[in-house]
Amino acid sequence: MKLVTWNTQSCTGLDGRVSPQRIVDGALALADFDVLCLQEISDDGPGADQAADIAQRLPGFRVFFGAAQDSFEDGRRRRFGNLVATRLPVARLQHHPLPFPADAGTESTPRMCTVVTVLDPRLGPVRVMTTHLEFYSQRQRLAQARALRALHLEYFDQARSPPRDARQLATEAILCGDFNSPPGSEAYAAVAETSERSTLRDAWPLVHGDRPQPPTFCVHEQRYLPQPVAFDFFFVTDGLKDHVRRIDVDGASRASDHQPVALELGPGAGGAGPGTL
Repeated sequence: MKLVTWNTQSCTGLDGRVSPQRIVDGALALADFDVLCLQEISDDGPGADQAADIAQRLPGFRVFFGAAQDSFEDGRRRRFGNLVATRLPVARLQHHPLPFPADAGTESTPRMCTVVTVLDPRLGPVRVMTTHLEFYSQRQRLAQARALRALHLEYFDQARSPPRDARQLATEAILCGDFNSPPGSEAYAAVAETSERSTLRDAWPLVHGDRPQPPTFCVHEQRYLPQPVAFDFFFVTDGLKDHVRRIDVDGASRASDHQPVALELGPGAGGAGPGTL
């Protein structure tokens, strides 16, 4: 299974040009992906439906858009959120709002997590979760990170102790997106906190060891931060960690103010898939 995650900044490049086609092309250049996870996708009225635009550019893929923000201004509906596109069979789809605690005087916006359970022919059911955490409010960002881990464990428990007649529930998951938190931060640690049930592990060191992940934000311009940082990650569960084969960052792209990240998983040494129901 090959995946790409990318915060697209509404498909706006550093040159100011809006181009969903450039996002699709850049993601495909990084990996012949089975699953594409995009953040900051806009649906802003007639002629500006980026989810529909991207769907047209990915024949053979099913595209799912989840709005973290859904509002009306001057009679026009404005939506902004996450997108998951996949050519794999899909078992389940859910959108989850993340916590949005009050933080007076701080600029912030609602956030959410899109969850798509795909059926990989070798790995079986895998739950793909993509998200975009708050940038300005540390309080909200930490609450959202903790909620993501709790959400994963809830799904895990459901798969281990399924409701009657439940089918194709996945114990194993891939969590990706823009966490607006570098390695070692409190929010990052909250996502990756060890659990006896199921731990979400940063995929980068599984391949590259102690080599730090290259920065994924403010690489080519420092508009928001004084120096480049790694904010965009893939996390995998215990049953998938031995299947991680490749993870790379495209540091050259200027199609967004973030850099895309690719992850590839394959069969383990024994050829068997992870534990699933």
